Amino acid sequence: MKFTISKSVIETIVSSMQPFLNKKDSSAITSHIYMEVLNSNLIIKSTDYEMGCQAVVSDIKDIIDGKSTVNGSNLLNIIRRLKDDDIIFEVIDNNLNIKQKRSNFKLPMYNAQEYPQFVDTQNLKTLDINTIGLINSIKKITPAIDNNNPKFELNGALIDIKSQKINFVATDTRRLAVSNLENISNEESQIIIPKKAIIEIQKLFLDEAKVSYDDTNLVVSNKQYSFFTKLINGKFPDYERIIPNSLKYSFDLPKSLLIESIKLVTSIESKIKITFNNDNIIFESLDDDSESKTQVDIDLPIDDSFYIAVNSKYILDFLSSTTKEKVNIGFNESNMPFYLEDKNFITIVMPIVLDK
Repeated sequence: MKFTISKSVIETIVSSMQPFLNKKDSSAITSHIYMEVLNSNLIIKSTDYEMGCQAVVSDIKDIIDGKSTVNGSNLLNIIRRLKDDDIIFEVIDNNLNIKQKRSNFKLPMYNAQEYPQFVDTQNLKTLDINTIGLINSIKKITPAIDNNNPKFELNGALIDIKSQKINFVATDTRRLAVSNLENISNEESQIIIPKKAIIEIQKLFLDEAKVSYDDTNLVVSNKQYSFFTKLINGKFPDYERIIPNSLKYSFDLPKSLLIESIKLVTSIESKIKITFNNDNIIFESLDDDSESKTQVDIDLPIDDSFYIAVNSKYILDFLSSTTKEKVNIGFNESNMPFYLEDKNFITIVMPIVLDK
């Protein structure tokens, strides 16, 4: 195998492969990147068995067909230190030689024939969905995906394909985030995608892509990249029963007012109390050792005063994902879950219960 490629191109591709390497065991073949020159293209792969990514690059020259593997972390470290010029890669005596002018590096390889196979996409179902809509929807719910929960299904996001719409759902048990898109022609189904995969999809795909899946795997691909992840095998909680059927109070508030007021009182403590009166809103920190408080005068369509106590991060996460100047907030009573909505995106937040 031999090829010449510009530093900028190979650095971008090798960098994108890093999240899929097995970095815990440098002796494993999955700590290596797979490289193959075939039909005038360079194919690069990386996988830890749970997830994987393949890139196809056509901007290469001086080629000889063949394949190799190389430690992915070491390869990136070398590329980053080289100058912004062409780099020559060549397999010589079972080593990958990397050369740029007077600089030369030699890295050991594993048998490329033993590199793990990627998912066969021939028998997968296609998810008919706008990729930009998919990315925007999963981006909104990503902050609500849990980490290291013993209930493995909560460490991922649910894609719930219903007859009329597709719901994207995540919960860390303190909040529930749901975004939805119209379902055009997909059959009803549910899949749970790991959080790490959700994050990597957002990095790799910024335009149209094909989405395919079965009971075990999800594959997203475009002209340059093909990404796969194993799905989480489990039953996601019945999230729809958490969404209130009716609300005692529901009104719109300026997004900027909420962000400014919350950030003002959370410089020391993230937990806050927000009191709603018919002619003002009071924001105050729940820090026992100090006082942070601000009041905003605004007319609200409510008869009785009520409050919410909450980790401000949950509200700010929601607001950072909204697109309109105003958001809807809904309540039934103090010390109960409350409802945040922006068009096709809602978040239900569990309160911090305070003694009345």
